Amino acid sequence: MNRSINQSNESLKSKPKTKRLSLMDRFRLAGKNWQLLIMIMPVIIFFIVFHYVPMYGVQIAFRRFMPVHGIWGSPWVGLDHFTRFFNMHYAGRLIWNTLSLSLYSLAAGFPMPILLALAINEIKDGRFKKFIQTVTYAPNFISVVVIVGMIITFLSPSTGVINHLLDFLGMERQHFMQNPRWFRHIYVLSGIWQTTGWGTVIYLAALSGVDTQLHEAATIDGATRLQRLWYINVPVLVPTMIILLIMNFGGIMAVGFEKVFLMQNSLNMGTSDVIATFTYRTGLLEGQYSYAAAIGLFNSLINSVMLLTVNWIARKYSETSLI
Repeated sequence: MNRSINQSNESLKSKPKTKRLSLMDRFRLAGKNWQLLIMIMPVIIFFIVFHYVPMYGVQIAFRRFMPVHGIWGSPWVGLDHFTRFFNMHYAGRLIWNTLSLSLYSLAAGFPMPILLALAINEIKDGRFKKFIQTVTYAPNFISVVVIVGMIITFLSPSTGVINHLLDFLGMERQHFMQNPRWFRHIYVLSGIWQTTGWGTVIYLAALSGVDTQLHEAATIDGATRLQRLWYINVPVLVPTMIILLIMNFGGIMAVGFEKVFLMQNSLNMGTSDVIATFTYRTGLLEGQYSYAAAIGLFNSLINSVMLLTVNWIARKYSETSLI
């Protein structure tokens, strides 16, 4: 058993290391494959037009923007808006709410697609496997508005099925949506239910590349199913896990605005008010465009720093990274 497992580990480690190409080498390689460049050109144009050109407007974060004067006609104020935000008495609460919600979602939600993919991969009955995949994928296609509507209906203190169950068990009914302590749990658990099934797609694709001969050899040597799963399947998923983890850390401050906004009310603001909702109120409702742009720029800067940091750590301690 140990021999077959060691052979599987050695086969994974014995893959030749690919040499990282320099930027000039990549340009030369791209020039030789100009047909592929033509095919990807619409995508490049899309990102330039809708993602890079709008960066021109980021400078309003350093100006006192007035629409009648335009961007260049508005006075330059430097870092005044950033200073104002950090001097605000509830800036710490906004940052903490955003970070805690993101880290909680990452810690609780990231392992779930991996575990579900490993479990689905072990199902031998084809029809039952497809049924499980369909059932777990389906919530991903439900609108966020519908999801929040379902949450509010199920957790209603008077008519919600959860409170009916609590009442049946002799427990006190709870005002879940009005209690700040419950907001993070409801947000994260409902997110896990909605996205876990779809997140398994990438991991199942990676598991499809596992050599069946490794499992056969391990079975002959007496390896249990759990041992084969841990020593053969999991190492195959590690590169994919690292890439997705880096990307998730790159959006650590980008809490989904729509769901938070729809679940938010005046009673749970203590934990539901995040940077995205504050930027919405400040920028669109109060018309403080420069102030809101400064807060959004700070948020994006933190995401960029986290992405580069985690990518650097992954590249240093493993062979897998984004760049």
